[in-house]
Amino acid sequence: MLVWICAGEASGDILGARLMAALRQRRPEIAFAGVGGERMAEQGLASLFPMRELALMGLLEVLPNLRRLARRMREAEADILARRPAVLVTIDAPSFTLRLAGRVRPAGVKVVHYVAPQLWAWRPGRVRRLAERVDRILALLPFEPPFFEAAGIPVSFVGHPVLESGADAGDAARFHARHGIGEGERPVIVMPGSRRTEVRRLLPVFGAALHLAARRAPGLRPVVAVGALVREAVEAAARGWPAAPILVTEMAEKHDAFAAVAAGGGAGLVKSGTSSLEMALAGIPHVVAYRVNPLTAAIVRRLIRVPHASLVNLLVEREVVPERLQEACTPEALAEALLRPMEEPCLAVAQRLGFAEALARLRPPEGVPSAAAAQAVLEVAEG
Repeated sequence: MLVWICAGEASGDILGARLMAALRQRRPEIAFAGVGGERMAEQGLASLFPMRELALMGLLEVLPNLRRLARRMREAEADILARRPAVLVTIDAPSFTLRLAGRVRPAGVKVVHYVAPQLWAWRPGRVRRLAERVDRILALLPFEPPFFEAAGIPVSFVGHPVLESGADAGDAARFHARHGIGEGERPVIVMPGSRRTEVRRLLPVFGAALHLAARRAPGLRPVVAVGALVREAVEAAARGWPAAPILVTEMAEKHDAFAAVAAGGGAGLVKSGTSSLEMALAGIPHVVAYRVNPLTAAIVRRLIRVPHASLVNLLVEREVVPERLQEACTPEALAEALLRPMEEPCLAVAQRLGFAEALARLRPPEGVPSAAAAQAVLEVAEG
């Protein structure tokens, strides 16, 4: 059995790797082809082309790369049609992956899309077009299945992969020892995203916020969790911060950093997305921030249909995590939101209670998310 998998960014690479491992447990003879990153390569995938070429965000950021993206689309389509896999699994990155699905499904290729596109948030009218491109959706969030099933799309709620990420299993003492964290230092976690465009847009304001926070709380030590693809950009942007940041790229060390921040009463400054759920699992109070090109923001605001950007807030249907987006994403606002739970323990406790409520809603009916996803993929491939 051949499974063709396409991931378009770092989070999808992790999802793909866990899915590959879970599929192989059930079908040891299974083979894989497709597009992925380092994690999927560790599971034996020889990527058709570098995944980083797909990791773009925002309308104006994508435009200069349209010709190259079109070429990669043709390459992926040709490879799938030549290999005739039992199933194509597209993972998130809908701008590329769902277009790819739309090209090959008419030729009889079965398609499973992992991570329901957030059409419920801002493009509800497009759900019927999606029905023409996929055979099943693997949903991470419990409120997603009814929305897509109403349009006739089979959906499996497989739970959120953050639950098996290990974000709550780090070793604080090991992190302190490795990086020589002093008694007067308090680590805070900074997560600017995995895309170069995100890093370039967010890190300057994050750095300015840390400067302001350090004036009120001396001893703050920023720990920046980054992907290997953006490490150099982060190093350049972080020069001149009030304290030399600790950069972590390996998953285990990132989780050790989470433990150190939680144990030290620190907090997090993170970009909107799955990072907020990682913080919730690790028990770290945090503020969610995001900025995009002003034109992109103006377009999105006309389309958005949900009251919150943070997944934690969406799950509990109230603002547990402060959100500072676009014009509100200023150094002053971020510094204040970062420091408040560190200075007022009752706010940290309130966030953690909200975290527990949100995480309880992310668990699949049975087993762990990757196992539930693998079972759903096999049902489509063998059906």
